[in-house]
Formats: sequence, structure tokens, C-alpha cells
Amino acid sequence: MLSKERLNIKKNNIGITFTILVNVMLVLFSSCSDKDKNLAKAISDRDSLPTLHTIGVNTLISDSGITKYKIITEDWKIFSKKEPPYWAFEKGVYLEKFDSLLNIDASIKADTAYYYERQKLWELKGNVHIQNLRGDKFDTSQLYWSEQERKIYSKKPIRIEQNDKSIINGKFGFESNQELTQYTIFNSSGVFTVKDTPPDSTKTDSIK
Repeated sequence: MLSKERLNIKKNNIGITFTILVNVMLVLFSSCSDKDKNLAKAISDRDSLPTLHTIGVNTLISDSGITKYKIITEDWKIFSKKEPPYWAFEKGVYLEKFDSLLNIDASIKADTAYYYERQKLWELKGNVHIQNLRGDKFDTSQLYWSEQERKIYSKKPIRIEQNDKSIINGKFGFESNQELTQYTIFNSSGVFTVKDTPPDSTKTDSIK
């Protein structure tokens, strides 16, 4: 028979061994859990990273073989795995929009811009400035340009300086065609409609 001393020693050894095993299992479980968390985070964060990041851009953009506009920007990121996918110009952008004969029919500047590829929609934010072919200047804090609908619009206040130096302020935004030659301005006193006229002719405005 084992003495009481030897029994106590054996029990103590078993207790120590069991404690060590439990601690090892807890460490391994915690480690695996942390790895799973890090792996899940890495997978989810991967989609938030840009698939393309370009610095110092000066390029022409074409669609179906037709040159549509020129982009000049300090920083261009493309998020093709985002939903919806988009381009980001968060350090400012300058655009020149071309007509079918490659004439510049509008120039656009903004502090920040996003282009949603599927919708073919530009969102311009910050100090947005546009000048059309006949010299009218448009200033607002937010502007949308839908290539699909072929229109430019805003719900923010807008200031328009026409080429004859007359100024119109719209408190509730405006809508226009892509060339910014036919536009409607909304404000508290009514709707102002500017009819399209060739750049070299006398412009007539009508106010409703």
C-alpha cells in the first residue's frame, strides 16, 4: 500500500498536470480565436482597399472609342470591389468635357469628386466651379452629372455669372442639359429659364 505521503504527492502531481493542460488549452483556444478574428478582419477589410491608386494624373477617358473627358488630379483611387464600385478624387479634380468634335464644351473643378461606374454618375463636392462653352460660370457646393440621363443638376444654392456679367442666384439649385446651355434655376421667387442660344449670338433670357 502507498503511504499517505506518496498518495498526496501523486494527487498533487495530477492536479498540477491538469492545471497545466487547462492553461495550454486556453492559450491555444485564445490564439486560434484571435487568428480567426484577424483573418475575418483581413478578409472584410480587403474590399475596402482601393484596387488601383494613382498619384499625379493627367489622362483622357474614352467610352466605346469616343474621348469623353480629360481628368487632372493629384490623387485617384478606384474601388472596384465596393458596392457600388466607384472612383474617388478626394484631393480635388479638374475635368474637361468634350463634345463629339473634341471641342471643350465645359470645364469643371471641385474639391472632392466621386464617379459611380454603373450609374455613370459624377458627384462633385466642395467648391464646385463650372464654365461652359459660351463663358457662363456656375458655382455651388454640390453638383451631380448624370451621363445616362445627359443632365447636370443640384439641390444646393447656386450662383451663375453669365457671359454678359449678369448674375443669377438660385436658392434651391438648378437643372441643366450636359452642355449647360439650357438650364432652369430654382429660388424662392420663382423659376428662371435660360433658353439655348449659339455662343456667337445675342442671348435672350426669359423669367417665369
